[in-house]
Amino acid sequence: MLEGIFVEKVLTQEYIRPYPQQPQETSGYFVGSQAIYKYSLKSSDYPTIIIPDPLYDNDGGVIRPGFYELALSDSRDFLILLESKNPRAVIPVIKVEEDATEESRLNNKTVKKQQKKEAQEREKTNKKRAKAGMTPDEPKIYTEASIEYNPKGDYYLIKYQRGTVKAWGAFKG
Repeated sequence: MLEGIFVEKVLTQEYIRPYPQQPQETSGYFVGSQAIYKYSLKSSDYPTIIIPDPLYDNDGGVIRPGFYELALSDSRDFLILLESKNPRAVIPVIKVEEDATEESRLNNKTVKKQQKKEAQEREKTNKKRAKAGMTPDEPKIYTEASIEYNPKGDYYLIKYQRGTVKAWGAFKG
């Protein structure tokens, strides 16, 4: 009973705070101000693929479940599966497609004016960000990657998209 009365009295007092104020910074550093956040490498612009089950090949090799980056080779012949920037697998590409409508849209005069205006605004913003010690703002590129198993043909199909380029790769599982 004494405990309940004490807690009630504490909660009614304005100058006593039974719970810490937010945000609670115990070490003296603000979140995101440590060197690991400020000076770390840029995040990759490759699409991330999630492999839920281990993938085995005929030689006894295995790709463990996890998060991987997917990159398209410069010649567009292979998809490269990367783990911590190290290649783990090379997958042959069966189809590559580039969106031609996007190219014609970018050649439009009004779109060019709008892009020029956005570039000028981004340049002003980046100058302000540089003064504050922040990384520059860069335009975002749409990326997507997925993997599907086809039991009919007993193969895995990997879909890759980065910007206007789409590619499909396949391998036997």
